[in-house]
Amino acid sequence: MTLPENLKYTKDHEWILVEGTTGTVGITDHAQGELGDVVFVELPAPGKTVKKGESFGTIEAVKAVSDLYAPVGGQILEANSDLSASPELVNKDPYGKGWMVKVRIADPAELKALMDAAAYKASIGK
Repeated sequence: MTLPENLKYTKDHEWILVEGTTGTVGITDHAQGELGDVVFVELPAPGKTVKKGESFGTIEAVKAVSDLYAPVGGQILEANSDLSASPELVNKDPYGKGWMVKVRIADPAELKALMDAAAYKASIGK
């Protein structure tokens, strides 16, 4: 799977799609591949405020449980309720239907610290 060029990436394998002051956040194809079959995703309720780098939920796979880290700080606007019934969407479509949360970005300057697709590819040795 090719990395979408319109996303920003973290060293913890999260991605963010920025649309105005809203960021849609998920995990990368590399991360879901390392985790294996996703069986459960725990996400925060809308209204929760998160700080950049803070855990905002967990993702559970057959072989591991991992924290999900916020690429930017802000308020959670929406959590992907489809993942409750169908956590495998993270495996099938990590950059589409497998998104995790939408966040209102508190400080757009935090985006500058994130990687573009080329830098992320280099960080995972691809």
